[in-house]
Amino acid sequence: MRQALGEARRALATGEIPIGAVVVLDGEIIGRGYNQTERLRDVTAHAEMLAITAAANRLGNKYLTHCTLYVTVEPCVMCAGASAWAQVGRVVFGADELRTGYRRHSPGLLHPRTKALGGVCAAECAELMQAFFGQKRG
Repeated sequence: MRQALGEARRALATGEIPIGAVVVLDGEIIGRGYNQTERLRDVTAHAEMLAITAAANRLGNKYLTHCTLYVTVEPCVMCAGASAWAQVGRVVFGADELRTGYRRHSPGLLHPRTKALGGVCAAECAELMQAFFGQKRG
């Protein structure tokens, strides 16, 4: 999760919503990403999507069944759906996303074999989000 937090800080430094993600296989990071929706002008350029794509490219395989996706904020429906299609083995997230998180809208969205764990470094992850939105609101 510390590496995902580093990615979130990269997003914050570039004016993006500070969410970061890494995909890990056997203790090695094989994909990483941070939100780049503004920079790329792409609503799908969420941290998880970029990390999943990088991991799949690294493995040469679209399935990430033995991988863990670490993300600083609970995935949205799009990102949870992508992790389901990639059959990610485990999803670990930091802060809850009560408004747009997948658990509110579609709690069964992850792949049936995917294990999920929330609340890891939650306070630190939430602080980044609060700082970003505090700056935006002035």
